[in-house]
Amino acid sequence: MGHKGGNVQNINVLNDGIRLYSQKKYADSLAFFLGLPTDVSVDKNEVAYYLGLCYTKLEHYDDALLYLEQVVTSGAQLERVLQCRFLLAVIYAISGRKRLADFELNKLLETGYMTASVYAAIAFVAWEQNDTEKCLSYYQKSLEKDPDNVSSLNGLGYVLACTDKDLTKALSLCKQAVKSSPKSAACLDSLGWVYYKLGLYEDALKYLSQAEKIDTQNTLIAKHIQTVQKAGSK
Repeated sequence: MGHKGGNVQNINVLNDGIRLYSQKKYADSLAFFLGLPTDVSVDKNEVAYYLGLCYTKLEHYDDALLYLEQVVTSGAQLERVLQCRFLLAVIYAISGRKRLADFELNKLLETGYMTASVYAAIAFVAWEQNDTEKCLSYYQKSLEKDPDNVSSLNGLGYVLACTDKDLTKALSLCKQAVKSSPKSAACLDSLGWVYYKLGLYEDALKYLSQAEKIDTQNTLIAKHIQTVQKAGSK
């Protein structure tokens, strides 16, 4: 009986860390999971899963990869494996490891895990690889599955603006993305860029400046602002 009680207690032990994570206190949650005593008998996959999530949220991608890989190769429950595979793909895409991102995304497609987020990630990787047609096609597939997917609204709007394909649609998509995520630097930047493409430099600077305030280190936003200022001073 004592042993059984110990297990219940161990589940409760993890609950504190899980609660911190769900409250978006990622640094505290990370510290909690890293600080678990080595002799506590908990599910190692469960701990690896939350460590991977915390490191991802805190943008410590190399540490995140270590734990996410652990979950993917451990034979944990399928939904978790798929979720971790998806995060691996996103991290690989963000950090420029396109072939690895492609590999993980294709694995997801093979399992039939075709969520709007997976399609959005495939579109993002395609854009990074200069494959515009594939990019547009997958953003559209993503929005067919989930018309409110912010990544795809923003991504499709931005790509349409960059390629001068349909600026009216680009504006509508980017406005929708900003409405859903008004504090997203990426969404504000895209909307600013659409206004620049429409020749509305004042509106462009308004949104690009807001984006820069949120993400001060972003070189692309800074570059966009320079481009607009140069165009506006002509």
